[in-house]
Formats: sequence, C-alpha cells, structure tokens
Amino acid sequence: MRLILLVLALAFGAPALANDLLPIVPTAIGDPHPEGNDFMRRNHMDMMKHGRDLTLREGERDIDASLGQCFDCHAVVEDGAPVTYDNEKHFCRTCHDYAAVKVDCFMCHRSTPAEDDLNRAMAKPEDADSIAAYLARVAEESQ
Repeated sequence: MRLILLVLALAFGAPALANDLLPIVPTAIGDPHPEGNDFMRRNHMDMMKHGRDLTLREGERDIDASLGQCFDCHAVVEDGAPVTYDNEKHFCRTCHDYAAVKVDCFMCHRSTPAEDDLNRAMAKPEDADSIAAYLARVAEESQ
C-alpha cells in the first residue's frame, strides 16, 4: 500500500515539482514571434551571431534581428523604468542565470529599450558614415 501511495505521489507531484524548478520567463508585450517561441529559444544565439557577422564584418545594418528589437517586446519594467542586465529580473538573465551562461553582449550593447528610434538608427551601407563605406575607402586607399 505504501508503495502504491509513493508511486501516485511521484506521478502527480513530479510534474508540479519540475515546473517549480524551471526559470520564470517574463511575458513579452509585443506580437508573438513569427517563427514561434520554441524556434527562438533554440536559435536566438545563431541569429545574433549571424547579425553580428553581417553588421561588424560586412557593414550590413538592415538585419532581421537585433538586440534593440528584442528589448522592444521583452523589457522588464520595475518602478516605471526598464531594468538593466545588472538586475536579476532582466529578461535575458532569467534563462542565462538558470543555465549558468555568462553573456558579454552588454559590455558594448545597451540592455534596455531605446527611448526613441533615433537611438537605434544606424547608417545604411550606402551612407558615407557606414562601416561599409569606411571599408570601401580603406580598400581604395590601399590600392
């Protein structure tokens, strides 16, 4: 009889216990990802690396995903202001802390949404101030 009670307790209690052990991910305020949450959870790092490579190495500023876009929907607001990565409630930290993954994105990037679109505006490759234009000038000067 005790064995049956133990089996029943484990069968019904284990899923509830498992849910308590998972990170509590803050709810986003924007539209759902077109690819779905599971896709984003599995592939967000590959998408950011791809964007990094296009932006830093090729000067492409018109990419499909950026940290700024992430924070537009995933900012956690506390006391009327978005929390920074230093706060354990920050959206990125909920899973990264759980998985013991240290990120260094915010050494260079902001960890809160921009106050307006101007802060996120970047030069396009055809603009004289873009990285692509700079690299073209360097290549031209070295010939």
